[in-house]
Amino acid sequence: MAETRPLILLDVDGVLNPWRRQGPHWQTHDAVSGIGTFKVHLNPEHGPMLLRLAHETGAELVWATTWEHHANTAIGPLMGLPELPVILVNSGPDAPGVHPKTPPVAEYVTRRPFVWFDDDLDRADRRYLKDHDGVGAFRIIDVGPRKGLTERHIRQAAEWLAALPLG
Repeated sequence: MAETRPLILLDVDGVLNPWRRQGPHWQTHDAVSGIGTFKVHLNPEHGPMLLRLAHETGAELVWATTWEHHANTAIGPLMGLPELPVILVNSGPDAPGVHPKTPPVAEYVTRRPFVWFDDDLDRADRRYLKDHDGVGAFRIIDVGPRKGLTERHIRQAAEWLAALPLG
């Protein structure tokens, strides 16, 4: 039987790792990706917040980031996240006018409803997803890269996921 739980898609840069450290509770780390080592600013409270969101809504957390599998080794452990499934966003089909991550996401979701926390998507990405046969209900939560993920974004996701029809 096909999986039907909704998805919560997570970007790293600009979402979990904003442009600047946002306060004393944020921690700066050196994180190794496939292309080098980068300073990242992470809020250790985000891991428990995201796990609670997934638990309370019955959703599955999934990486949708150019960090791909490196998110599981370099980012997740610093936030208390377990190993998560990964959408291979760096190797999708070319779709002019949309973010390169959008086509691989459309292929991955297989009609499962999803919330996507990202800082770099626009109207063309929404249109692409809306018009793609493999995509059902979705909500893109626009996260400003200057501040990153906030409780307001988590509430928006929780409200949208709670409003999904059961079944």
